Amino acid sequence: MAELIRIYEENPNPKAIKRVVDALKKGGLVIYPTDTVYGLGCDITNNKALEKIARIKGVKLERANFSFVCHDLSNLSDYVKQIDTSVFKVLKRALPGPYTFILPGSKQLPNAFKKKKTVGIRVPDNNIALEMVRELGNPIVSTSIHDEDEIIEYTTDPELILEKWGKLVEIVVDGGYGGNEASTVIDFSQGDAEIVREGKGSLDIL
Repeated sequence: MAELIRIYEENPNPKAIKRVVDALKKGGLVIYPTDTVYGLGCDITNNKALEKIARIKGVKLERANFSFVCHDLSNLSDYVKQIDTSVFKVLKRALPGPYTFILPGSKQLPNAFKKKKTVGIRVPDNNIALEMVRELGNPIVSTSIHDEDEIIEYTTDPELILEKWGKLVEIVVDGGYGGNEASTVIDFSQGDAEIVREGKGSLDIL
């Protein structure tokens, strides 16, 4: 059964963050809070963990549309082809924030994503998520945890998340109640902005 670790967003405990990151480095899956809904994540460099997440979501890894959760935009060129200055300005304005930006993937993508023409980039406005990625030293590949309930799209209570997902992941980070509105998804892979999903993030950034 997964371990439930309580971490406070205002002041994430470095020891607790390190425990979560150690689990990620060993190929573990972790459920953690973001600035939108709770996410299921693993280390981008661990193929076995990536395969496991794809299996849980019922998709083939090379077809999966997972987000890359980054600490900031400083290593963007490792995953994304050169983008226009105007697009970069939108990213700078919006992030950290409740947005996923779909951008053209670079040739340096990890092996599991080599066939992907685009990648989804996230920098959530949540200290727990940001500290996890910073401590890990590279992005967390992430997907939201949907609920099968037709009324509740996303589970917001960490205890209920543990009940449901506890056998599939190593750690559930309890960062308090999560949101139930997903990120706004904006596709810049063809140049102009295309709104794929209107979620929590306002479109005023465009």
